Amino acid sequence: MDLNGLSVFVTGGGSGLGAATARLMAAKGAKVACFDLNKDNAEKVAKEIGGIGIGGDVSSEADAKAALDAAEKAHGVPRVLVNCAGIGNAITTVNKNGAFPLDAFKKIIDVNLIGSFNMLRLAAERMSKQEPVGEERGVVINTASVAAFDGQVGQAAYSASKGGIVGMTLPIARDLARDGVRVVTIAPGLFLT
Repeated sequence: MDLNGLSVFVTGGGSGLGAATARLMAAKGAKVACFDLNKDNAEKVAKEIGGIGIGGDVSSEADAKAALDAAEKAHGVPRVLVNCAGIGNAITTVNKNGAFPLDAFKKIIDVNLIGSFNMLRLAAERMSKQEPVGEERGVVINTASVAAFDGQVGQAAYSASKGGIVGMTLPIARDLARDGVRVVTIAPGLFLT
């Protein structure tokens, strides 16, 4: 898909992989919306690349819909969604403080897995109603991690969340193939942005 002039939506676009992705997409001519829990960071990156910055939580249906609405108003329906938003923690299953706090585990799953699915489902619905660009109506790129396959000590929640992203990719790709929406997942290791 030629990105020139297309609307691209990047979650976690205020820092790290998301910011680097937003910059790359803009360099290829895309009109980019940066969505991040840290609105100031999202706006800073967006200003740098001539896009828009939006604050909000990927795991919130209301925030996600409002962000997609803002991106659509500014640049048209996003044809590319790159899910980079993610968080981690380093807590062992049992440690000197006791058992892994369930709320800490749930938070990682909410942001990384549920947040990715939330954004994907809402963006894909919009993409599926558009005219094709070439052979497809849109592309979703999810970010898992090598930890999905080889998690380390203290990465139970992170690995579970990223493994969930890997596990949902193929069924969702099959679901959305009939609509011309391609779904892929990358699984990076450690990197510098």
